[in-house]
Amino acid sequence: MEYTSIKNWTAEERPREKMMLHGATTLSNAELIAILLRSGNREKSAVDLSRDVLKYSNDNLDELGKISFKELEKIKGIGPTKAVTIIAAMELGRRRHAELARKKTSVTCSKDVADYLRINLKDYTHEVFAVIYLNRANKINHFEIISKGGITGTVADPRIILKRALEEEATSIVLSHNHPSGNLQPSKADEDLTNKIKDAAALLDIKLLDHIIVSDAGYFSFMDEGLL
Repeated sequence: MEYTSIKNWTAEERPREKMMLHGATTLSNAELIAILLRSGNREKSAVDLSRDVLKYSNDNLDELGKISFKELEKIKGIGPTKAVTIIAAMELGRRRHAELARKKTSVTCSKDVADYLRINLKDYTHEVFAVIYLNRANKINHFEIISKGGITGTVADPRIILKRALEEEATSIVLSHNHPSGNLQPSKADEDLTNKIKDAAALLDIKLLDHIIVSDAGYFSFMDEGLL
């Protein structure tokens, strides 16, 4: 298939030059990704390859953030270097969003926490268990993923959770995990672990504020549902 190399495009058309002349906001998603890819191949330009990447993710950047390294490599023309670059860019975007949310978030209700968690956990296709550590002003002091599991579950060690709470000088914590399946209902194991950590935290004068399960469908709060 014949195509015109980006080198032969006018400055107004080339993604890098276009950004320098008019700013990043004037570029399409495909053009921005093309800058990350840096080059195309013998059959397609970097912009064309970027369009293939977007097509694979249904032209949805949120979906692109969930695509794994191996999946990206299935796209013709996307090798290890290009795949790693795309994943790194998606992760930086997620971290920026999460950092802005963390600075603004003062926990007053379950929705405050759920909104923050959905930013941090939404791209995981397997279950992860995380903890939010809060200071006396109920501001998020630290967020950490404690363990990662499979598609159906994960486990969390209370000793690791409380050790980190002491290191972060947290006065309260919020437990959390995602349900990739979309089902928000807690299991018996979820309830048992929550009560175990609650009792252990109380011995250290650390309050367990909530345990929140998040998914694309919404969230479930142990506190709101009277389970704490």
